[in-house]
Amino acid sequence: MKSNQSNIKKAKRYLDRNECIAVPTETVYGLAGNAYSDSSVKKIFKLKKRPTNNPLIVHYHNLKGLKEDCIINEDFKKLYNKFSPGPITYVLKLTKNSKISKFVTNNKNTVAVRFPKHPLLRRLLKILNYPLAAPSANIFSKLSSVQPSDVKEEFGNKLKYILKGGRCSIGVESTIVNLTNNISILRLGGLNISKIKKIIKKKILIKNKTKNKISPGLFSIHYSPGIPLRMNVKKPKKGEAFVLIKKRKISSKNYFFLSKNNNLIKAAKNLYPLMRKIKNKGYKKIAFEKIPNIGIGLTINDRLERASKY
Repeated sequence: MKSNQSNIKKAKRYLDRNECIAVPTETVYGLAGNAYSDSSVKKIFKLKKRPTNNPLIVHYHNLKGLKEDCIINEDFKKLYNKFSPGPITYVLKLTKNSKISKFVTNNKNTVAVRFPKHPLLRRLLKILNYPLAAPSANIFSKLSSVQPSDVKEEFGNKLKYILKGGRCSIGVESTIVNLTNNISILRLGGLNISKIKKIIKKKILIKNKTKNKISPGLFSIHYSPGIPLRMNVKKPKKGEAFVLIKKRKISSKNYFFLSKNNNLIKAAKNLYPLMRKIKNKGYKKIAFEKIPNIGIGLTINDRLERASKY
């Protein structure tokens, strides 16, 4: 549905009935439900075919709602004031009176939260009496959706409502930072971790392969286009789709390009749509040339590494 006020109210009616809908964010589309409702959260897991030990991210409009559910600290305040709303997720400890469904957190005493920047989702969150649990709108371990047609491709008629907000401006998931103990990055994402380090001014570890799953994005197999994928390739094999970081004068049909001029931000935005396109063209294998491991290139390489475990 298009992004007028009438359709935002329709989205609210679905959510108030504990149904799940797809919503746009600046990172990827989310599969959203009432984070306070066990019934709604269970539907999210069922639709996504997602393991129940893989926690969900809860989306808030502002701090007022968050304070009822989470314990905030000074590091959170610094990051929130600089980067929220935006592509950063915080892992915080729950308050004793938190109304967050235990199915969101896998019965843990922590929860991953964020404040999305997409204006359409913010308008929706503003009129709700609860936050939204909203993992990426895709089948578990598959490519995330960055436009409404991707969501439709993933779920078909199983999903009753898609709130259309155009194509996502960032195209990869949020960066997840754990603020419960020693600060660590649990998932590389749309916010460059160097920017986080400048604000926190502390040592920050990257723990994106930890077995203690207190946030999404920690499974070794993820973000898969559904076909075998190779990284750091210099020359493709016969019949293999070959993805290059920048456009070159090559006429071969099996060559694809993430950006025109080696732009990593645009490459990240184009990553999932291009892999989806290659799969839909009928290719059985996909190879990527070496992606610079700097800035958001770190995130791209993280996604490709997990996709290569297919």
